[in-house]
Amino acid sequence: MSEQTQLQSVRSWLLREMKEGAYRYAGKLPPEEVLADRLSISRTQLRDSLSQLEREGFISRHPGAGTVINRHVVSVKVRMDMEIEFMEMIAQSGHEPSLLTASYETIPASEKIAERLSIYPGDMVLRAVRLIGADGKPAIYCEDYIPASLIKNKQYTGEDLQKPIFSFLKEFCSLEAHMDLTEVCPAVADAALAGIFCVPEGTPLLYLDELDYDREGMPIFYSPQYYIGGVIRHTLLRMKF
Repeated sequence: MSEQTQLQSVRSWLLREMKEGAYRYAGKLPPEEVLADRLSISRTQLRDSLSQLEREGFISRHPGAGTVINRHVVSVKVRMDMEIEFMEMIAQSGHEPSLLTASYETIPASEKIAERLSIYPGDMVLRAVRLIGADGKPAIYCEDYIPASLIKNKQYTGEDLQKPIFSFLKEFCSLEAHMDLTEVCPAVADAALAGIFCVPEGTPLLYLDELDYDREGMPIFYSPQYYIGGVIRHTLLRMKF
């Protein structure tokens, strides 16, 4: 297991225990030596995971006071400042997630898509479209665009594109998203979106315009997303330093 994988594994275990496990009702985490012993890792490895949880706002560490669990943050269902997969997002919001429709095609990039992905208009891109449901009703409409030149393994199927896009990037492009810049703004359903969501034209929607980059700062996929109201409550955490 790589160091990064272990860090994420420990972080996930601690977060799960704070949300629904042994520390669900605790105000603080046990001392570091107790946690390190329970996880069979060094205190240095444990501190790396605790540092990440602190940066994310889940805990606060104070000399002499121990590691305080920030219950008001742990209890938040969906964080806009943290990337989670659509199905998990809907499940955490208390609904039954499902993939209602999915399709893909390779098309020439429009000027807008080309500008976002730093390629030329007309360059080929993979367009994957998904409609995610909550309790059987349309909740999230997403279009993902990946430059065809980044796809190293062309032996993919529609089933591969039904999985989270990050899985596709890793398996078929040998790429991982390091960060994204996402513009969030209100929108209203035009005729096409009204048909997709089965709502009247003019229905308010939430629009996310997401562009993901690798560690070298290269755009690797562009994802315009629309969310219907009343399903997911997005919360944004802003730390004060």
